[in-house]
Amino acid sequence: MERTINKEQRIGDIATIFPGATNIFMDYEIDFCCGGDRSLSIAIEEKDLNEKELLDRLNSEYEKMKDEVENSYNFKEKTMGEQIDYIVNKHHTFMKEEMPITQELLSKILKVHYVSHGTELSKLHKLFNSLKAEIEEHLIKEEELLFPMIKQYEKDPTEENRIKALKVLEETESEHEAAGDILKEMRKITDGFKVPEDGCNTYIITFEKIEAIEKDLFEHIHLENNILFERLK
Repeated sequence: MERTINKEQRIGDIATIFPGATNIFMDYEIDFCCGGDRSLSIAIEEKDLNEKELLDRLNSEYEKMKDEVENSYNFKEKTMGEQIDYIVNKHHTFMKEEMPITQELLSKILKVHYVSHGTELSKLHKLFNSLKAEIEEHLIKEEELLFPMIKQYEKDPTEENRIKALKVLEETESEHEAAGDILKEMRKITDGFKVPEDGCNTYIITFEKIEAIEKDLFEHIHLENNILFERLK
């Protein structure tokens, strides 16, 4: 099989040409959003991964989904304004809907399972609340400040407008890293969001929702860091 994906490609570029790669990267705990500017070979070396196994899986899945990928919404080819609208409508909306629900569920299982799993759940509860506050402020900054600046630059592409947007953009990328670090810590203390044997159905649903938030946020950051923001640099 001729390989479309190789280890010398940037992780973010792989995720761009093949969105399905993000699921595989998450299985191997490869950072494709904040760490998307690195080559895949660096991640393979750092995590001591089986190079052949990973590349075979990426290329095999790409071939299976090739037609679907080629006919799917081509985010990279859209205008910056269209990219922004897609991010806001899909990813910002998801966060605004799911984070309050998940926060309520997490508080519920903390209360019910405090005696048996209080240490882990207390840490998770604090981390999630920190993540929620970080994300809420981040979405506001993007919608009220950064995204209008980028749209203005696209409308009037002066160097002055570009520099203004870049200044806010740099702060945004730092916030992306902070959110990513919180999620990594949440995954670590829960052993990959593994539900204990005595975990109730609400426990299962809560962890599923946190994983869905993690996946959506990583995809959101990938679209911004590796595609949208690159157009300003």
